[in-house]
Parts: sequence; structure tokens; C-alpha cells
Amino acid sequence: MYILTVEDSFAAAHQLHGYKGKCENLHGHNWKIELEVAGHVLNDIGLLIDFHDLKDILKSVLADLDHVNLNETELFSTINPSSENIAQHISTDVQKRISEGDFGEDIHVRAVTVWESGTSRCTYIPK
Repeated sequence: MYILTVEDSFAAAHQLHGYKGKCENLHGHNWKIELEVAGHVLNDIGLLIDFHDLKDILKSVLADLDHVNLNETELFSTINPSSENIAQHISTDVQKRISEGDFGEDIHVRAVTVWESGTSRCTYIPK
């Protein structure tokens, strides 16, 4: 199996409804995202997926999250924009874009890690 990893970031505000503590107040983070994809089959030039294509996919997913109040987006209108929910959203959206693209059928999202600070992160591993 081959595992490719790319990183990107975005800045956004959020608040956690139902949380008892400082995070119930509106605050912001510079979110760091690590995306891992995996697969067994290389293309005809020996790549699982081009790093450039993978970075573009991640960047396009993060574009809707960048410099917004996440609570005011349609995506997080009914669920909290927690690190956990953000990681799951990124995983699902990236997988959809990979599946719809011309990248081969073997590539799948292995994990998405979301840092909301240098010492706090969440990793989501899809089924």
C-alpha cells in the first residue's frame, strides 16, 4: 500500500453550542489540515495520485471554510463545527472529489487530521 500525505491550512471562527466553557464563545483558529490518501495501484507513470492534484483537491475543499464564521455556513447550520465534524467533512468531500475525478478507483482517504492549535488535534479515519 502507498500512503501520500499533504498539508494545508485555513483560518476561521467558530463557537461550540452546548459547550460549557470558553469555547462556547466565538473565537478563531488557524486550522492546520493533514490529509492522507492510500491505495495499491499506481498509474502508468508510477504515481498513486499526483501531489499537485491532491493539494488542489484539498485546497478546493478548504476554500469554503476559509475566513468565515463556520457556524454561519450551511454545512454547520445543524451540527457544531468541532474539530471532529470538520475532519469528517473534509474526508467525505475529498473522497467525493477523488471518486468523481480521473484518478483511479483504488485511491481512498486514509485519515484527516485537524489541528486547532499547536497542541490540540483530531484525526478522523473513515470506515
